[in-house]
Amino acid sequence: MKQKVLFAAIVLLATTALVQAQGELHGSLDVTYQSKYMWRGIDVYGDKSAIQPTVMLDLYGTGFGVSLQGHRANASGFETTERWDTTLFYKNALFMDESYALQYLIGWRYFYFPDAPLDGMAAGASGDIDLQEIHAVASFPKILLVEGLVPTYVLVKLWPAESGSFVGSAGPAGTASGFAHIFMLDYGLPIEDLLPDMPEQVLKLHGEVVFNDGVDPRGLGVDHDWSNAVFGVSTDFKLAEDVTLTPGVYHQVTMDTTINDDKDETWVTLGLNYSF
Repeated sequence: MKQKVLFAAIVLLATTALVQAQGELHGSLDVTYQSKYMWRGIDVYGDKSAIQPTVMLDLYGTGFGVSLQGHRANASGFETTERWDTTLFYKNALFMDESYALQYLIGWRYFYFPDAPLDGMAAGASGDIDLQEIHAVASFPKILLVEGLVPTYVLVKLWPAESGSFVGSAGPAGTASGFAHIFMLDYGLPIEDLLPDMPEQVLKLHGEVVFNDGVDPRGLGVDHDWSNAVFGVSTDFKLAEDVTLTPGVYHQVTMDTTINDDKDETWVTLGLNYSF
């Protein structure tokens, strides 16, 4: 399966490179520190901090792109849960002159765990815990008639990369497969004169609530219910023309303890991004 993932990425890159659509190759390099890594509402590293490197390529203005993102705990003892995500996506916009303007993204993602820590833990199950998902994102930047206030809906379908794995049908609680519905609301709040020589600074306010319809990356079984809500704020500081520093703070309210035993989670992030 991993060879198929690599082959698909190479084919996409080669095809778009040949087309190029009279555009240029753009992208970004990002490294983000997280005081706590929350994924699908789950505290993955048990309140330990993590580092998240990302490389993203926007392929010649075609709307297609590819990204590679890593997740690694800064503490020892979590080596087997290190994860690398490969994403192929297409994004575009429709009706941008109308009040029902739509920005959308469709993507496929492969979650690769370099180690296979679960060999022998379930009779008949392989130790492979890799996952796949497809997702669709739809944002409506003008529908609320308030500049900067943007609602977004995300549909996620997750499933095991291998049906006979620990997180597949051979697992002790069934399969990690399921859907998730995520409802987001973002607002860019301009703050003037926040810093000297900076006439305007924008606080990016974020809120989301999740209905989990069976998505469980651990393959342990979750309720089909409203699982968690996340609230956060971040802002960008330009360090140079193409370099941005982004601090953020986030808080999660957990409604379903099958996702997370802790009702409340708070964490901070600090990202450094270089765009080209």
